[in-house]
Amino acid sequence: MTIRRLEILKRTSMATIHGNTVYIAGQCGTAGEDIRSQTRTALAKVERWLAASGSDKSKLLQTTIWLSRMEDFAAMNEVWEQWIDPANPPSRATGIVQPAVPGLDIEVIAVAAV
Repeated sequence: MTIRRLEILKRTSMATIHGNTVYIAGQCGTAGEDIRSQTRTALAKVERWLAASGSDKSKLLQTTIWLSRMEDFAAMNEVWEQWIDPANPPSRATGIVQPAVPGLDIEVIAVAAV
C-alpha cells in the first residue's frame, strides 16, 4: 500500500495519506489572536488539508484538540459546533498543554477517511 505525503517540511508532513485514511498534522491559529479567531483559523487549515487529500469534514473520524487554557474551552466549542458536520461529528479528545510557541492557544490534529 502506498503512502503519500502532502507538503513535506523539515520535521513533518502536513498530511499523510495511507490507504483510505488521511492523518493531518496539528494545525494552529495565529499567535496573539483570541481563541475564537485561532480556532477558526486552525479549522480552516484542517479543512484545507482534508480537501487536498480528497476528503472533507463529513469524513472526519477522530480529532484531538490541545488548548493552552481550560478557560478557552467554551469559546472554542462555540466555533467547533458551527464548523463540524452535525450529522457526522468525529470522535474527539480535548486536553490542556503548554504551547510550543507562546501565544498559540489551540492546535487541532485530525484523522479522516478519504
